[in-house]
Amino acid sequence: MKVLMINGSPHENGCTKRALKEVASALKECGVDSEIMDIGVGERVAHGCFACNGCKSLHQCVTDDSVNEALEKMKSCNGIVIGSPVYFASANGTLISFLDRLFCADRSVFEHKVGAAVVTARRAGNTATFDELNKYLFISNMFVAGSNYWNEVHGNTPDEVEKDLEGLQTMRILGRNMAYLIRTIAESKVKMPPAEKKIKTNFTR
Repeated sequence: MKVLMINGSPHENGCTKRALKEVASALKECGVDSEIMDIGVGERVAHGCFACNGCKSLHQCVTDDSVNEALEKMKSCNGIVIGSPVYFASANGTLISFLDRLFCADRSVFEHKVGAAVVTARRAGNTATFDELNKYLFISNMFVAGSNYWNEVHGNTPDEVEKDLEGLQTMRILGRNMAYLIRTIAESKVKMPPAEKKIKTNFTR
């Protein structure tokens, strides 16, 4: 059992990575492995969606970069954690471009798996960013994990995050909750809900 973690920060070892590591540690204690992808660093930076619709037939993005790498990893993963710093009460722009392409390319690799969002901020804007990231999970037929507070930590540096004891506790509980859901799904004898072909209703005037 494994969870893919997406670090959307341009800082490879910044506050977001620190939060994700706390979740990863709790997952590991519960027998679930994890891997962190640093998609916001260097050459891994993703561009936005071109709306070419090529992914509809390819089931991957026409641009073969970290988006397709993440899609391939998700095929053998049981869950995903999306982590982002807060910029102007919103997620990192690079991460949003990445997620737009990732979830559009092949949403089936996320269906009925466990998802969670994690945000980091110096002071404010967390809940708006948390809501923004959760939308990708809820629209993809995922089981979304929570904690004893919104999944956020505070601090301008990783050292400051270490002092946010409540935030780090929130990350640990999130990891345990994710592990519980993943293990329960894996061991359950109850069949998953039946799939339905997506119905799209368009309104025109």
